[in-house]
Amino acid sequence: MDYVEHAPPDDLRRYVQCLWMLRDDAPDEAVQTIYPDGRCELLAELGVPLHFRGADGAVRADKALCFAGQQLGPIRLQAVGPVHCIGIRLQAACGGLVAGARLPELRDQAPDLHTLDTAFARAFHAAARASIDSASPEPLWALLRKRCSGFAPDPLVEDAAGMLDAADGDLRIADLAKRLGVALRTLQARFLECVGMTPKEYARVRRLQALLRTLDAERSAIADAAARHGYSDQAHATRDLQRWTGTTPARLVRALRGDAGGAEALRLAVAFVRGASCR
Repeated sequence: MDYVEHAPPDDLRRYVQCLWMLRDDAPDEAVQTIYPDGRCELLAELGVPLHFRGADGAVRADKALCFAGQQLGPIRLQAVGPVHCIGIRLQAACGGLVAGARLPELRDQAPDLHTLDTAFARAFHAAARASIDSASPEPLWALLRKRCSGFAPDPLVEDAAGMLDAADGDLRIADLAKRLGVALRTLQARFLECVGMTPKEYARVRRLQALLRTLDAERSAIADAAARHGYSDQAHATRDLQRWTGTTPARLVRALRGDAGGAEALRLAVAFVRGASCR
């Protein structure tokens, strides 16, 4: 499996977190799990579309071009042929760049990009192909520059997301609203509109990501790691991990620490947990 992330150019950093490419010409059929990270993504599957396996046992093929809204639980994907994916991970306050006012209703969904904006879907597909042909992300950066020129993120929501990121989610939302000088309801409404999840949900996701990083990088006990990241006790951390990742802390730790470069660790932690370290 080849995975690489490209940081955006300076003029796109306000809108885009990264552009990633994933390629595997001979993948196994193991189900891979992707965890929530508080970001929406544009996805182009240029190989054989992955199969999505729902919690209810239903299996469906992903769309070749889609917009992945905020996820509130684990996503389980299975390769059924050569994988060649390109993803553009948007900044937290920029989900509306593509979805517009529909963003909150797209939680736990990944609709065909054509249903949101047919012209942009065609342009995105052409730019993704051009990036592959040129071995450069520049065609996609050029497309995003045009798209971002007519989009203005909400500064209040940007500040709120930034503060939650800096605190790894360990910040009361009422205190956040006070720091920002706005009413709690105002913050909640504007955050949901721009991010696609509530501030509290976003905080829980960011705290989850911090806990995963700690469990991955250190040998500290689960209870100690949980306390460091603001969980009241290990049981609280266990409930959150099971809700957002679909597995237990013990299983995560075994996968992350048993063989950091092994296939099981990649299936459970995936490139999307370790990010650039999986290049």
